Amino acid sequence: MALRFEVLGRFNRARAANLTLPHFLCQTPLFMPVGTQGTIKGLTTNQLEEIGCQIILGNTYHLALRPTSELIDELGGLHKFMNWPRALLTDSGGFQMVSLLHLADITEKGVTFQSPVDGKPMLLTPEESIQIQNRIGADIIMALDDVVKTTITGPRIEEAMYRTLRWIDRCIAAHKRPNEQNLFGIVQGGLDPVLSYAIGGLAGGEDKDSFWRVVAQCTAALPEDKPRYVMGVGYPLDIVVCSALGADMYDCVYPTRTARFGTALVTEGVLKLKHNVMADDTRPIDPTCACMVCKNYTRAYIHCLVTKDAMGSQLLSYHNLFYMMKLSRDLHSSIIEGRFPQFVCDFLRKMVVLYAFFSLCHIHHVISVVTGIFVYLRELSCWGQGMSGSMIVFVSIR
Repeated sequence: MALRFEVLGRFNRARAANLTLPHFLCQTPLFMPVGTQGTIKGLTTNQLEEIGCQIILGNTYHLALRPTSELIDELGGLHKFMNWPRALLTDSGGFQMVSLLHLADITEKGVTFQSPVDGKPMLLTPEESIQIQNRIGADIIMALDDVVKTTITGPRIEEAMYRTLRWIDRCIAAHKRPNEQNLFGIVQGGLDPVLSYAIGGLAGGEDKDSFWRVVAQCTAALPEDKPRYVMGVGYPLDIVVCSALGADMYDCVYPTRTARFGTALVTEGVLKLKHNVMADDTRPIDPTCACMVCKNYTRAYIHCLVTKDAMGSQLLSYHNLFYMMKLSRDLHSSIIEGRFPQFVCDFLRKMVVLYAFFSLCHIHHVISVVTGIFVYLRELSCWGQGMSGSMIVFVSIR
């Protein structure tokens, strides 16, 4: 069996579980950093272990282009190739239908990309996506889906849903390593509650009202004994809310990408290290953080490095991923120990950004999620818009 999922504790919809994969025993809720081509920029795999990363995400499309899945297979699989002993997940390559839409042509057979590397056409079918991922060797592999933006309406959404269902059958038939790799299926449906119970393509420009509404709908209907994966979600607030709604797994480039632009994640929200006020600030990034960066470097030092020296983005990436791993651990332990509502209340109280924009009564709308009363949060619908990426809820297929 490629996957075992054991729920250890609950608070209403929120749950903490052990996710056993071939290469690692993971605890959920969990956040996965994105290592598109087998690397988290600026960090070694030893550092990622030190931080507490459990699963790293790799991109099937980009790995197939460089260094090629054939070479990875010849060298013993992606785990050995990148020297990573813990779990790996590879996406299907389907997200490039959205991110590289101007380079793609979607038909029932598959999606044809114009390679951004050499301009040559590349046909990615459901069968080819699975074959590539079988060669790469990740613990979790994704079925190819027909991805559409949430801002699109009309018959294209329904077309994507039915095509995704047909493609899932082809992916299952093509999967040659079911005892070593767990295949996750994807159900598309946009923002239309009639079309599906598991929604694909969120966090792509829609408002928070719609985002959290469909997550609530999905988790209420998805199987209890399978992990629920919300893809492309990396804002801490979204992870806390989605965990309250019953989701288990998340990934996003946000923590490392924002680090490269000089922004640190802190308990109060974010800290902009590029600002001139940081030039003579001798405090650590976050005095409450126990990471190597906060123990050894000042804001003033990092201010001198950000956007000018690679060391700056490396230090901030380390800190930001440490923050995300600690958030995951705290979510897990708070559910197990029966203090999840208090954890969420404390988390929100510390977020100065929310206090600056919203009154206390609005924050209570978010807190109401963990008490089992989901409020559609219209007051918060403008917060955090513009996040890049895609949100998809997955149900694993045994």
